[in-house]
Amino acid sequence: MGKANGRKSIFITGAASGMGRETAKLFAGKGWFVGGYDVNETGLKTLEQEIGAANCKTGVLDVTLREKYATALAEFTAETDGKLDILYNNAGIGRGGFFADQSFEDVMAVVNINFVGVLIGIHEGVKYLKATPGSMCFTTSSSSATYGIPGIAVYSATKHAVKGLTEALAVEFKMLGIKAADVLPGLIDTPILPPGTAANAPKEGMFRAIPPIEVAKVVWEAYHSDKLHWYVPPEIYNLDKAATLDPEGTRDGMASGTLFETLNKLSAG
Repeated sequence: MGKANGRKSIFITGAASGMGRETAKLFAGKGWFVGGYDVNETGLKTLEQEIGAANCKTGVLDVTLREKYATALAEFTAETDGKLDILYNNAGIGRGGFFADQSFEDVMAVVNINFVGVLIGIHEGVKYLKATPGSMCFTTSSSSATYGIPGIAVYSATKHAVKGLTEALAVEFKMLGIKAADVLPGLIDTPILPPGTAANAPKEGMFRAIPPIEVAKVVWEAYHSDKLHWYVPPEIYNLDKAATLDPEGTRDGMASGTLFETLNKLSAG
């Protein structure tokens, strides 16, 4: 028997900080064996110290490298007797600016990490999920998957892709006994945000700054639920609905007003 010693297991990318780190801590606290992977080696070391080396396996991982991802999964599941209860593809980057002004290198970095990395992780991880009764494939999407957000167009597009992929896989994977779900967070106070963003965010409303532990709690809830999309905060659902029902009105509102004010107005109906 591997290091997990029969415990349930979760493999998390982007685990060194923010939502991934809080998820690792929450699940370790509930007795799970945690796989924490990231490009931030220092953050991984402090994570291991915090939750205890006996409760986790950590490793440096660039999610865009398929062979590295496959190796990380193989090494982790060697400790869990080939089982994987949750695969949480959370790693992501945010590089903003008007699309016409962005370098193509930045465009492709966002696409490769935020979407191609998710494709790699799921494609390499599905065999372990299939071998585990009641398993779940979980992914971080974004509130920007409700409607394309100006200033982060490519980021927003990758999160739309994640949302669509999750919906399709929720159908396909049901036949394999695997759940698929995602989270669409609003403004979460994590290192992915530009400096000062959280401090300058609205104090109330849908785009108030929210601590990353709230997303971690959702991952736990999702594992014990059949719900497909999880909105943090829940008001994001109203924006998703409003943008779908009136895409032109959403477009015109964004073009004529300040972003947060427009989105909050839309979410309020």
